[in-house]
Amino acid sequence: MMKFPMVKAVFACLLRKPFTRRYPEVKPDLPEGFRGKQIFNINLCIGCGLCSRDCPAKAIEMVEVNGKRYPMFHLDRCIFCYQCEESCPRSAIKSSKIFELASTDKLDLVIKPIKEESVKTETRA
Repeated sequence: MMKFPMVKAVFACLLRKPFTRRYPEVKPDLPEGFRGKQIFNINLCIGCGLCSRDCPAKAIEMVEVNGKRYPMFHLDRCIFCYQCEESCPRSAIKSSKIFELASTDKLDLVIKPIKEESVKTETRA
């Protein structure tokens, strides 16, 4: 009978390959169906607002730019359920494999449809 039962377990762990990965030097293999940052095609958007209406996290608000309505995404609120992609009749919203969204500024996580300062926000009921 062994006096130190942990010794066997320690040696077994020392001989195993480590579980840690060399991220960010080596990018991970993402699984099929991974849901990352939304990709928005402004040319396909018709401004219907279905994405904003159906978003359970209220992470999309419709904004007016040059007389047209477009979605503005708040990735800090998004739960990446992609209900917006399902709701869009023109397939203007697509999923991507972009997962590196860490930021020190919350405003970096707001994706405006057009980079302009004259974006008027609509209030939702």
